[in-house]
Amino acid sequence: MGSKIAIMGAMPEEIEPLLAKLDNVSEDIYAANTYYEGSYNGQEVVVAYSKIGKVFATLTATILIERFKCDMLLFSGVAGAISDELKVGDLIIADGLCQHDLDITAFGHPHGYVPEGEVCIPTDVNLRNIAKKVANEKKLTLKEGVIATGDQFVANEERKNWIGTTFKADALEMEGASVAVVCSALNIPFFILRAISDSADMDAGFDFDAFLKSSAQISADFILSMVDNIER
Repeated sequence: MGSKIAIMGAMPEEIEPLLAKLDNVSEDIYAANTYYEGSYNGQEVVVAYSKIGKVFATLTATILIERFKCDMLLFSGVAGAISDELKVGDLIIADGLCQHDLDITAFGHPHGYVPEGEVCIPTDVNLRNIAKKVANEKKLTLKEGVIATGDQFVANEERKNWIGTTFKADALEMEGASVAVVCSALNIPFFILRAISDSADMDAGFDFDAFLKSSAQISADFILSMVDNIER
């Protein structure tokens, strides 16, 4: 029995370029969402976008694993930069993910921690190594670092810097850590790739929709090259 790979995004734009490259796509509607089963170069994949935020991402990741029996999960999307070294369009892979908005510090616990949980969940080393190989082949610069997740779009510079300092985080988004919690609990290797959509040196005339389209294309191409490099 070969592996079945889940590929996940948060928004429709993030999975559209993936779906265009798949063969024999069938749709399965479940739990108020659509899951696309298909194949890429003979490898079985199931693609879905979760909608934005931690709860939807948790639901979608769980269903991909439990209902569709995926045994590996690759996530592709966009993120905001915390680190000054990250510019718009840069690619970052998470070596670990934390929840910046999880806060029971009133009980003496560190930020991002609840009992029986962990502050930072590591991603699969093997998948990160495959990503580095793909980046090398494509001559793309790939950064690696901690990605912080929370249920708000953080536009506040002070909050952004606080997250950077508290979690040693390089980038910010709204889904990754919940995918990490699910995959870690179910013992599923997972990987998070993000294209930087906003950074400290942003141009006021930045067109997010155009960026989303171009970055989704680059990310989709990257993820599918990873699929080709995963041993079956």
